[in-house]
Amino acid sequence: MANTKEEVVESPEIHFEPLVNLPPVDTKTLEEDEEELLKLRARLYRYDTAGDTPEWKERGTGEVKLLKHAGKGTVRLLMRRDKTLKICANHHILPQMELKPNCGSEKAWVWNTPADFADEEAKPELLAIRFGNVENAQKFKAKFDDARITALNDEKGKGDDTPEKSADESSDSVESPKSPSKENKAEDKEADTVAEKLGGMSVKDEQKETITGTKCNDSPESAER
Repeated sequence: MANTKEEVVESPEIHFEPLVNLPPVDTKTLEEDEEELLKLRARLYRYDTAGDTPEWKERGTGEVKLLKHAGKGTVRLLMRRDKTLKICANHHILPQMELKPNCGSEKAWVWNTPADFADEEAKPELLAIRFGNVENAQKFKAKFDDARITALNDEKGKGDDTPEKSADESSDSVESPKSPSKENKAEDKEADTVAEKLGGMSVKDEQKETITGTKCNDSPESAER
């Protein structure tokens, strides 16, 4: 009987040596010495006054983090865009930073920062952040306010040797400082004014969304839990 099976010819294994051997690289995120206090998904906006008409512009959608430095004890806010991981917010949380409701929405907050390093240089910014639900917005506010209290106690500890106040007393001091500077008063007034008028401002993002009238769109499609 004839052998009808086809003979399978095995191809020889070919191995090519790489022309250049690249050693593995340990990528640093600069978060190695920090403890992650909070990580939530959100959408970030900045108030742009460079044009003829001031308006809110989207800075990015991604995960916002609150990070506490292990040695210094300072807390900073860090947010990176999805996919590209480009930084869209990077600044320390200071005692004078107060979260204000964004157009009355329970899912969004507005605050001033004197020095944001998202563009690798310090810039004063008026920022707004929007979450997918009220629960995440409240979690963010609670951790943000805790960081303000920590920063306030650190400042008082450097100024004198008196013992730190309790959390409740410090919270009262943060909300109602006895002698705020003129600069802080001006920033708070600006934030109040912008937050009140936000409903009438247009919001530009990658999909050219707009917010008009007196009602805010506080249900972003991509701001998920």
